[in-house]
Amino acid sequence: MRTEGEAQVQRLKGKVALVTGAARGIGRGVARCLAEEGADVLVNDVVPESEMKPVLDELNQLGRRALPWTADVSDRAEVEAMVAGVVKHFGRLDIAVANAAVSVRKPFTEFEWSEVSTVVATGQFGVFHTCQFAARQMIAQGKGGKIVLIGSLHAQFPFARSAPYNMVKAAITHLGLTMASELASYRINVNIIQPGWIDTPGERKYASEEEIQAGAKKIPWQRLGTPEDIGKAVVFLASDDADYITGASLRVDGGFAVGLDPKK
Repeated sequence: MRTEGEAQVQRLKGKVALVTGAARGIGRGVARCLAEEGADVLVNDVVPESEMKPVLDELNQLGRRALPWTADVSDRAEVEAMVAGVVKHFGRLDIAVANAAVSVRKPFTEFEWSEVSTVVATGQFGVFHTCQFAARQMIAQGKGGKIVLIGSLHAQFPFARSAPYNMVKAAITHLGLTMASELASYRINVNIIQPGWIDTPGERKYASEEEIQAGAKKIPWQRLGTPEDIGKAVVFLASDDADYITGASLRVDGGFAVGLDPKK
């Protein structure tokens, strides 16, 4: 986030964005960064509107319009209605950020199929639904657009106790590359961000403060990432500055991947 007195560049002034899974964590940080740069935002999550109030208030305080939309992205009909809703409310859709995901961590042999299905339905099929309906709308508008998928380093690294999540993030990375190829002729840019270890409420379900502090010391940048670190990357890829970038997979990890050392 900008500090007080910093210039307001407003690279996304007049744009309309949709962010899934935006009530907290990475999605909330993305929505806030988009709003700081001038975008109006549809804030989506599966929680009731009352639980979206903190992020809605933040966006409103930035002078942007924020539309709350409760929808389960694994439900194709709900996603279709959501995209229609953002267009009805704001008149168009310029930016779509497919962020919503579910993570369950346990040994591979102990997963219940219901857990696997939930992870895949939200993090893989939900991304497909979001991106497809957004792309259709952007094509109909005829003015291009920006689609950003929030992937993960789990797409490249087989982190233990995360088999379904690893599988999902690998799948949506390949989906993003496919979309980039097919949608380039419509001037729709599609890129993937691969966050590293990010300090979110979801992450803290699985790691204690002591574990997080110890893990941060192993990252070359000496800290976990923040939702705003990811949000800033999304802003760049959603801006005119990235008009010639499509099919890119961008690591935002403080050097986590290149600094992996099995001796530590």
